[in-house]
Amino acid sequence: MTVEVALTVMAGARVGHLLVCDADSRRTGFVTRARLTAVRDGSGYTDRIRLRDIGARSGVYDAAPAPAPVAAAARP
Repeated sequence: MTVEVALTVMAGARVGHLLVCDADSRRTGFVTRARLTAVRDGSGYTDRIRLRDIGARSGVYDAAPAPAPVAAAARP
């Protein structure tokens, strides 16, 4: 997925981050809209840059977010 496509998906879904998975569908991190915007606005950006190309090399990926705790249902 390219940076532009990722930003479009995020805007359409009204989310601030996307989870990033490897070829085996394991979560490797997540990327925020702010970080992708910074990459897009950088001097080395081209419209062919993909998320996999920028992740580990430039520190764009953050650690995968921990799942939100699930509240226990109140018992009557």
